[in-house]
Amino acid sequence: MDRPLLLHVAVLLGLTALAVNAAQSAEPPQPDSARQQALVHLVRQDCGSCHGMRLTGGLGPALTPERLAEWPDDALVATIIHGRPGTAMPGWERFLNESEAGWIVARLKQGFPPLD
Repeated sequence: MDRPLLLHVAVLLGLTALAVNAAQSAEPPQPDSARQQALVHLVRQDCGSCHGMRLTGGLGPALTPERLAEWPDDALVATIIHGRPGTAMPGWERFLNESEAGWIVARLKQGFPPLD
């Protein structure tokens, strides 16, 4: 391989590595404050109907930071979006996108906002 071509390949590989690293470390877009309030309400009312109003368990398991710590975020997002076949857990894809489900997962792992 001649030297100019090798230099171009090296530059392209470096730029690709930078782009991949930036994409992996980028936070997903945050919902605006009105949508965040709607999502908190949805989790408290809809998710709370099975997971308990304090999200400490009921028909469904607890959604506390301690319980969720062992689960990868992408697995939890997939559960929210697609549900769990054979269980009472429905998919919420009609009401949420993956970014919003990711926002919910992050809040649950931090400790969901307290009841009003």
